Amino acid sequence: MVFKRLLGSLGVGGPTVDTVLDAGAVLPGGSLAGQVHLRGGDADFTIEGITLELVARVEAEHEDGEHEGVVVFDRVAVGGNFRLAAGEERSVPFGMTLPWETPVTELHGQQLGVVLGVRTELSVAGARDKGDLDPLAVRPLPVQEAVLEAFGQSGFGFRSADLELGRIRGTDQRLPFYQEVELTPPARYAHALNEIEVTFLAHPGGMEVILEADKRGGLFTEGQDVITRFTVSHQDVGHRDWNAEIDAWMSRLVEHRESYGSHGAYGHQDPYRGGRFGDAGHQHGERHHGEEHGRRSGPGMGTVVAAGAAGLAVGVVGGMVAAEVVDEVGDFFEGDEEEDDEG
Repeated sequence: MVFKRLLGSLGVGGPTVDTVLDAGAVLPGGSLAGQVHLRGGDADFTIEGITLELVARVEAEHEDGEHEGVVVFDRVAVGGNFRLAAGEERSVPFGMTLPWETPVTELHGQQLGVVLGVRTELSVAGARDKGDLDPLAVRPLPVQEAVLEAFGQSGFGFRSADLELGRIRGTDQRLPFYQEVELTPPARYAHALNEIEVTFLAHPGGMEVILEADKRGGLFTEGQDVITRFTVSHQDVGHRDWNAEIDAWMSRLVEHRESYGSHGAYGHQDPYRGGRFGDAGHQHGERHHGEEHGRRSGPGMGTVVAAGAAGLAVGVVGGMVAAEVVDEVGDFFEGDEEEDDEG
């Protein structure tokens, strides 16, 4: 076990902290458990509070291009108000419930390139220091897995997954960002569509499945994005023919291609304007969706590294393979710790 030095206003000789999460991936809306291990410094300290933050690497669209940053999407106090003697070792167990909209980071053990983390913040002697950052693995809910599996069985291939800063109008979205899983269409849809972006907005009763299809333009027309939304229940997993559902959903998208190819926009995506990454309250753009369908101008925004996922066609995108996804995730957390050390 490697204890990470707590710097900042306390300086060298202050308490150290190492948070260890229970092994295995967790589910959106499920329980995350672990232990916060503390080691006393050169003197006695009062630990005023221990707070866990859920953080995500998120992309934001700006006028001069896309930017990446870290967004805190949940904070939970798990302990505090005790004396930690010099050199004392103490473990504080914790359990917290993840938001239902927590993004999925893996599918059947294959990383999707989405980066989530659990950051530990200690409040000591009136100062707050972020002393530990650990990667968080999240597997899909059964209904999410059923939908992705059906896409794979229907011939769609996995291209990438990312997190976009913004809100989807007309939904009960709670987080300040949403996840997009970008898929490549099979041959029977390739004449009409370049790609499909799938967004899940889960809640206790089920989830909304939002499909955004970047369609091909004609000789004298620009390509446009067609958007369709469907609602499913958690109890539908074993009671629906998901392959038939995907076929029906795709038929709807192709129909919208004809219906909205020459009409005014039903919705659009506003760019990210000002603000900065950090807490969930920072300002962001809105992604506008119609109640059942719509369109927006411009291409889709799936840009994160990709690797094959079980159930979806396995492939290499941009020359990057699964091992490089792992490397990128590691680099993200190492970079965050270096920034903390410099601070």
